[in-house]
Amino acid sequence: MTNAENGIESLRSAHSVDETVERLRNLLTAKRVTLFALVDHSGEAAKAGLAMPPTKLLIFGSPTAGTPVMLAAPSVAIDLPLKILVWEDAQGAVWLSWNSPEYLQRRHAVPEEWVKNIAVAGALAAAAGGA
Repeated sequence: MTNAENGIESLRSAHSVDETVERLRNLLTAKRVTLFALVDHSGEAAKAGLAMPPTKLLIFGSPTAGTPVMLAAPSVAIDLPLKILVWEDAQGAVWLSWNSPEYLQRRHAVPEEWVKNIAVAGALAAAAGGA
């Protein structure tokens, strides 16, 4: 599912938030992609005494892939490294969401030859969320 207005793509996961995150972590490791941060939004909310469905953000990338994109379109650095949000909706369904490469290309005028370097989130999401 893609929201053309805001450039966010989403895919339903067949796994829990924690299992989906673990699957993503394993994929990143196998592909030698750096996981720069894992932000546990719901965990931080709980520490503040607030209830929030499981929600975690993975921030990842590869300097060899991202640097040429940032050199070609410097403003894209505000959206890099890439991110995948893993979250549970009010009905208990788990989703993976990320910025579409087409949205990032339009937003930052990324030259066509570098779009492939920012197009990996969808494939990672599909692999992590699949059965």
